[in-house]
Amino acid sequence: YERIIYLMSIALESALTLLRDFSCLKPRTVASDEEKQALRQAIYRIVQLSEWHNIGICADTIPQALHTLGAYLKGLESSYRPEMPTNIPFSAAIYLKYNSQKQSYYIDSYAGDYRGVLLSCQGSEEIMGTYGYFPLNLFDDSEWK
Repeated sequence: YERIIYLMSIALESALTLLRDFSCLKPRTVASDEEKQALRQAIYRIVQLSEWHNIGICADTIPQALHTLGAYLKGLESSYRPEMPTNIPFSAAIYLKYNSQKQSYYIDSYAGDYRGVLLSCQGSEEIMGTYGYFPLNLFDDSEWK
């Protein structure tokens, strides 16, 4: 509860500015632990304000994409946990798209070079948009404040 109160106090404009800084043609790296923390907080803030969101993950393998999705969802305090599909037709890079409205994901092959996470928020005009690429491992450690 305290974490939610703290995170909601983050100024919306500050959160959007940071997310937009990562939304460019060339993916950025996170420069420090402080920037990593600020980026997590900004993503959390925007997702909490959105009516629904999509998470797009470009990864080398299905297990890597599912691990990334699980870590992001845990960090965003979602109860949905992805399961490994039993029929895995892809052996190369993949794109995973998760929809919070449907609480489901699908996987397709991906020929691009980018590796990272895209976040697409739907809701008020102020927060609508697609942000990223964010690092695959941004929410990897289980506890953050």
